[in-house]
Formats: sequence, C-alpha cells, structure tokens
Amino acid sequence: MAHAKAGASLPVPNVQALAQTWHGSGEPVPVRYVRTEEIGAGEVVAGCAIPVVDLSRLLDPRSSEVELANLGSACQHWGFFQLINHGVPDEVIQDVKRDMMEFFKLPLEAKKVHAQVPGGLEGYGQAFVFSETQKLDWADMIYLMISPKESRDLRFWPTRPPSFRDSVDRYSAETAKVTACLLRFMAADLGVEQERLLEAFRGQPQSMRTTYYPPCRQAADVLGLSPHTDATGLALLLHVNDVQGLQIRRDGKWHAVDPLDGAFVVSVGDILEILSNGRYRSIEHRAVVHPDKERISAAMFHQPCPNTMVGPLPELVNRDSGGARYRSMDYMDFMKNFFASKLDGRRSHMDAMRIY
Repeated sequence: MAHAKAGASLPVPNVQALAQTWHGSGEPVPVRYVRTEEIGAGEVVAGCAIPVVDLSRLLDPRSSEVELANLGSACQHWGFFQLINHGVPDEVIQDVKRDMMEFFKLPLEAKKVHAQVPGGLEGYGQAFVFSETQKLDWADMIYLMISPKESRDLRFWPTRPPSFRDSVDRYSAETAKVTACLLRFMAADLGVEQERLLEAFRGQPQSMRTTYYPPCRQAADVLGLSPHTDATGLALLLHVNDVQGLQIRRDGKWHAVDPLDGAFVVSVGDILEILSNGRYRSIEHRAVVHPDKERISAAMFHQPCPNTMVGPLPELVNRDSGGARYRSMDYMDFMKNFFASKLDGRRSHMDAMRIY
C-alpha cells in the first residue's frame, strides 16, 4: 500500500458479508474469486523459517556488531525478517489488536460509515480493483493515513469501538520509533551516515492497512491478497489473530511464514531496494485464506513524503562499479506507476525503474 492520493479502487461486493451468506449455500465460490491455476503455479513450502532479528541485541554494544550482520543478511538475501524484543509495550499491541477485531465484528452498515469514496483509496472497502472483469481478492480492508497527523481524514477513522482512534495513535507512535531505529541500523549496514535513510523518510509518513480475510471452504481456489511487492520503505506486519496466511516468493517457490508470538514481520519495500541500489531486496509476497477460520492482519507502512525524489543513494552509486542500477523518480510518479501495474508485482513497476 502507499499514499492514498496516488490511486483509487472500484467498488465491489463486501467479501465478509458475501462469505457469511455463501458459506452455507452449497454453491461454488463466485467466479470472480476463482484463481485455482494461479495459486497452483508454484510449489508451496510449509513452515518457512525467515531470519529473526533481535532489536535488543542491536542496541546492546556487546552484541550489536554480530546482530547488525544478521540484519544486513536478512535484508540482502530475504527481504523479510521477524523482529523480536522490539520494545513496543504489550499493552499497546493488545489494545490495537482488540479494537481491530471489534471493528470487523460490527454490522456491515456500521463499517460502511467509513467506506471509501469514489476516486479514493482511504477508508473501508477493497484495494486495487481497476476493472469490472479482473479477479478479486477474498478480503476486505480499512486503509488509513496515519502520519503526519494533518494527513488524517477522520471521516475514515472508526469511532466504534470508542478506543479505536486512541489505540491506533499510540500504536503508530511506537512503530515509528521502531522503524527509525531500524533505518539507522540499516544505514550503518550499508556504510552510509546514520541518519541518511531517515532523511529519505523525513517526518516518517505512515499509513496502515488492516485486512480481514473471511474463511472460505474453497480456500485452495481463492487468494486473500494478490502477489505483489510493497511500494514503501519498510512495512511492519502485525498478526492480529493466530491464523497464518502470509507467503513469500523465494527461488521460484512460495514459502509459508509462521509468525513468532509477539514478533513483527518486517518487509523491505521497493523504496529501500532503490535507495540501497539493489543491495536490499523487495520480495514478492501474497496472502492465502483458511477454510474455516478468519484471519486479520495489520500492516504499518513507512514511506517517503509526497514529492520526494526517490533514487539510489549517491554514495552507494559511487561505490558500485556498475553505477546506478535504478532510475530516479518523484515518489508520487512512482506510485502512479505502481497503481497502473494493477498489483502484479516487480514484473512491471520495478522493472521500469531498473537500468539494464
């Protein structure tokens, strides 16, 4: 996900309501959701052990050097890692989890008070629907601009449960601290000044996508979220309940990620891949659904400010014998290309950025 002004989505039926009426009907899943061939195109490997990074070890001078090498390896070879001992108070996490679950329990009409408006992405609905014929994801979501605070449109911020706004506010402040810390260590790993990556994300703009994946008795035939890469800097994924669904693509196979209790799953986004001149990798990933359990996840995205020029850091380009591997582009233009690609991952928008 990314800046709400860069793209919009066509209205489609609410999937949570559809699942509730369809589940006991005995009818096959509606054809616009059937993606059996796409899902079966790659082998799925269960129980993927992605790297684990310990933030407390990064902060400890006695272990920082070893853990920094671990962080760098995760970003270079995987593009994903699980972050433990991140310092976000458990109370903050439990409060935001509770409020997200309560929101999706509300009647449909109560949720639709915060529905997306024509031409917009922010709010309750679905994302990346660009035509009346494209295949659809088996999910609903609420997408909010979080930071800076003046970017918030409170029409889309739920007032039920009453604590929702406060819990999201506290959660966003804590994740911003974690992200700033990670960006400083990533800068150290890349061999640039400590604040260099933070400069590209000045003010630390944040947006959050909370996604509800209803159960589907034909789970093998539908996708919760289409394969894609994140057009952001870093994303911190919180598993709101205990149902797994994230899969990452590596070596031509889909690897199912088993989240650690209390950890964030962190993904390197397209912007960090570009800034690092390709040292870090933005990896294609998708979400599958469960046949009889709902799944809820929340991704906090950290992205550049609008009108920021995005390109490889000059000090890294000067160090690389091959020069710049990516073009430089205004971030909003980059996002327009991303939305135009209709979420088909690095086969389009990132390929257009590469210098061959």
